[in-house]
Amino acid sequence: MKRLCVFTNSFSLLKFSLLMCSLTDPSWFWRIKNSEDNDEGLRSDCGFVLLIIEEPIEDNFYNEITNFRLSARKYEFPLVMIFATEEINKNPYLLPNMTFMFIIISGICEDILGGLNEEYSQLNDSLNFINYVCGLEPVCDVDLTGPSWKTSLKQGIYSRRPQIFFGPFNSNLKDHEQLPYVHQVATKDTHLSHGMVFLMLHFRWTWIGLVIPDDDQGIQFLSDMREEMQRNGICLAFVNVIPESMHIYMTRAKIYDKQIMTSTARVVIIYGEMNSTLEVSFRRWGYLGARRLWITTSQWDVVTNKKDFTLDFFHGTVTFAHHKGEIAKFRNFMQTMNTDKYPVSISDSVLGWNYFNCSISKNSNKMDPFTFVNTLEWTTLHKYDMVLSDEGYNLYNAIYAVAHTYHELILQQVESQKMAESYILFTDCLQMTSLLKTRVFTNPVGELVNMNDRENQCTEYDIFIIWDFPQGFGLKVKIGSYFPCFPQSQQLHISEDLEWATGGTSFPSSVCSVTCTAGFRKIHQKETEDCCFDCVQCPENEVSNETADMEQCVRCPDDKYANLQQTHCLQRAVSFLAYEDPVGMALACMALSFSAITILVLVIFVKHKDTPIVKANNRILSYILLISLIFCFLCSLLFIGQPYQATCILQQTMFGVFFTMAISTVLAKTITVVMAFKLITPGRKMRGIMITAAPKLVIFICTLIQLVICGIWLVTSPPFIDRDIQSEHGKTIIVCNKGSVIAFHFVLGYLGSLALGSFIVAFLARNLPDRFNEAKFLTFSMLVFYSVWITFLPVYHSTRGKIMVAVEVFSILASSAGLLGCIFVQKCYIILFSPDSNFLQN
Repeated sequence: MKRLCVFTNSFSLLKFSLLMCSLTDPSWFWRIKNSEDNDEGLRSDCGFVLLIIEEPIEDNFYNEITNFRLSARKYEFPLVMIFATEEINKNPYLLPNMTFMFIIISGICEDILGGLNEEYSQLNDSLNFINYVCGLEPVCDVDLTGPSWKTSLKQGIYSRRPQIFFGPFNSNLKDHEQLPYVHQVATKDTHLSHGMVFLMLHFRWTWIGLVIPDDDQGIQFLSDMREEMQRNGICLAFVNVIPESMHIYMTRAKIYDKQIMTSTARVVIIYGEMNSTLEVSFRRWGYLGARRLWITTSQWDVVTNKKDFTLDFFHGTVTFAHHKGEIAKFRNFMQTMNTDKYPVSISDSVLGWNYFNCSISKNSNKMDPFTFVNTLEWTTLHKYDMVLSDEGYNLYNAIYAVAHTYHELILQQVESQKMAESYILFTDCLQMTSLLKTRVFTNPVGELVNMNDRENQCTEYDIFIIWDFPQGFGLKVKIGSYFPCFPQSQQLHISEDLEWATGGTSFPSSVCSVTCTAGFRKIHQKETEDCCFDCVQCPENEVSNETADMEQCVRCPDDKYANLQQTHCLQRAVSFLAYEDPVGMALACMALSFSAITILVLVIFVKHKDTPIVKANNRILSYILLISLIFCFLCSLLFIGQPYQATCILQQTMFGVFFTMAISTVLAKTITVVMAFKLITPGRKMRGIMITAAPKLVIFICTLIQLVICGIWLVTSPPFIDRDIQSEHGKTIIVCNKGSVIAFHFVLGYLGSLALGSFIVAFLARNLPDRFNEAKFLTFSMLVFYSVWITFLPVYHSTRGKIMVAVEVFSILASSAGLLGCIFVQKCYIILFSPDSNFLQN
């Protein structure tokens, strides 16, 4: 990890002796144009002319031709020019026996150009100097311009000699028909939007602000970012499109200020050029106290490149810079540079890049030598971080591209024997620009530079974070890299021990809505971005685990249930109406007790079968009824205990068949009573046959019908084992599902119809004259039976799980006990306790 530290130190003095070049020298001429717009951007750039001569230049050549104030912000570029040309001149394999040199032509000598414009404007107000070209003949030297693209655009329209732009790649300069002589050495930021989005995904930033200039490049960047963000679930909180016109910007400045100050987005992307209204906005927001984490490109490295602009209101600034090889010789060059040969004085004790306070006023007409105060801001950058800025590195490659082109031209002239003159003169600019366009070379750092296609190259990015300190000093740390041509999982590498400006390793958050924790799911708000949502708890028995921001909760399997926090599923406990349960034990005891009582009654009836009360009520039917009741009581035990497929089938069939037998027996008893009193001509043989055979036939037919219903039930939709997970939280209750609810209600309906028939017949026979007429008791028993099962239906359907089973068992026991009690209690009492009443009257 590379670190750049900026420290305060004692001030040292650097002296520049600058001599103003003679404007009347016949070897110089000026290029002029009719200007309708006075674009100050042309004078804010750096411009150089590269040329070669056969003779070595004198040591004081640059001191003699340079006599103007250097712009502090562009001080890096002349040093790169000095270093690269000197490195090339020392290379015996590149331009041997030649001297590679440069001339500063514009931008960095802005005061001189301003003076010229002011002087000549008195002669013609329409004249405006664009640049100044040395030479009496139209030689085809190469211009280097940058970092602003507007200068290269306007100069490229009017100039007819090769020009290399060393600023950031700009789409406005790639029109080869309109700008055939303009080349760009910087690679296009084709994958920049991808890299920024991957960085946001890494830190889970989903609510982002975006600030761009109102130009084609800014709009294209917005389109690329929006597409990448939508693909990865990131939302734009706001988009500030800053107009290029300062007048228009000032009319809207408060709107932009309010938008960024009130937004909840803590991370903001800034894309565009410095020296623009975009930078004005940037500074303005700083003074307003906007605390944001800014993501931008390397040209916005404002801590180490701008002393008067501190970032104490930032969480930090994350910059994407093109990966550049380290120029190992540059530090030694800075320390050993011949200050007599160049108009620069660098002390060995200088440790930082320097910005200078000029002792001469900008409006001063006096052009005498003046002094710069070293505030230790420039060479420290390269003492600790020997990587140039992107523009400086582009300029370094541009110089080598020109040198290789000159070398190729010289070789072509040697082969064609055209070098008869004593000096080298290149006048074919089309040939020069054609060779420049196709240059492919390896620079001294070892990087392959291809001038032919800088738009589609796969460029690696270094990612830096900048922290601020008082007085404008700061710390710049490399925190990762982005490799766009690697597989997606390997493209972004971020340091694990990253520490933010807040002093901790936890990274700042920038989200529209707080992440939904486990146990909750998100619901999108109406008319808002997808990143804005509300968190609601998962529905019952659904969970959302540690994965954040789940839109749908996951339902637990049937054998599991959600814990109270609804974060994970727990195994359900299996439950059923067991004999060990208090309810199950009570019902089982009741069933066995009633069964025993019924058996006891049967024994009493068999033992006293010849008594009038037993004989008078058709003892065979009484035996059948008692046996049916015994099985009715015992079939209730099938409902208790763990259900199996066999028990589920037997539950309903046994219940239906034995209850049908019991009710049909009661019906047979009532028919017997009616027939005994209603049939005419007593003593006839037919009367006896009907009294004995009809009841048995009734029992047989009624039971057969119930068997048919149960058979159809079992064939079409038989009962089966089911698991009830709704009745009790955390438990799976094993129950017998009826299979066909319709068939179950058919069974109950058939029993009800038999009971209703028995009730009606018994009610009609209640007043027939007989000492032991049991019609009244049969009527009351049917009334009890009806009451139990009519009450059963609503209660049964309002309960679930084990309670539902218990209700059914209780209804079976209650109705059976009602039949037993209503019909046989009075008879047993007479047989056992009132034998005197057990006789027949004549």
